Amino acid sequence: MTAWQCVAHVVADPPATDWRDALARRLGERPRRIGLWAELAIHGARACLDAAGEEVLPADARLRVAGFSGAMSATRAATQQGARGLLPMPFGFMQSQPSQMLAAVGASLGWCGDASFMLGRDAPALVRLAQLGAASGGVLFGRVEEMEEEGAVRLRTEWWRFVPVPPRGSRSPG
Repeated sequence: MTAWQCVAHVVADPPATDWRDALARRLGERPRRIGLWAELAIHGARACLDAAGEEVLPADARLRVAGFSGAMSATRAATQQGARGLLPMPFGFMQSQPSQMLAAVGASLGWCGDASFMLGRDAPALVRLAQLGAASGGVLFGRVEEMEEEGAVRLRTEWWRFVPVPPRGSRSPG
């Protein structure tokens, strides 16, 4: 069984008021056509890698994103269009899909690999599941929430970067 070390942990609950501007500066441009939830995921993932001192996520790392519900505002907009007898607008529908968020996070990190979205409330259990069978590149695990509370949208993102602990007696290269 692999032992894991958390090398970075970041929380934005709520994110700073200028988080979207900071993200645009960090990426060199404002993200387009991906939706608020995916932008929040990119913001958290990038902040976590920065905190870990990593410019890029290793190719053999695993990306796992969890949440209670996914992209609430995009999903709501698509279902409201359907309730009015309209087909959902293509970008709105795509923004409601967790797979599109994963693709956007991967692209923003310059990374392509093992990524998935998990629904659930038990963060420790989801982390353990994400770590099962992960390779030497470790795990980038995030929770991204877009919740409606008292008529307002509440945003929250929390990310961890886990790397395997070398077995006792082994030497690090170099």
